[in-house]
Amino acid sequence: MEIDQEQEPDYESVKIDYVGFVDPYAVEGMVVLKSADGKEFHMRAFSGEVARHISSFSESSADSVPSIYKMIEEICEENELVLVKVKIYESGEVLRANLYFTGKKDMVLRNYRASDAMALGAFYNIPILVRKNLLKESMEA
Repeated sequence: MEIDQEQEPDYESVKIDYVGFVDPYAVEGMVVLKSADGKEFHMRAFSGEVARHISSFSESSADSVPSIYKMIEEICEENELVLVKVKIYESGEVLRANLYFTGKKDMVLRNYRASDAMALGAFYNIPILVRKNLLKESMEA
């Protein structure tokens, strides 16, 4: 698989439309991803801490970047790598993600936590791709 290959037809580019919490104690996070045609994917069952990071990255207030994201940024800089896209997909009962880097060489990291990958996508403001079968028509509350 090449980094610069055309977008696969079974993936859709999405934007983070909403970040919030499932519970009143902000323990479980949730995001709503929205495609250009208005279809949505509601993702939950990840830590409220990651949801707070996604929210701060989306608001461009990355003043206090958490250590793990800062560490990845430094590793990329040292190795002349750039994260260019994130792909989210189902793997059994859980959501996973592949991270696509380019630079000195192309590299794909496979089968990572989707919430962390989405946070990195928000941090770097790069395309987040979701399998089309996960996207549903928008639901009004």
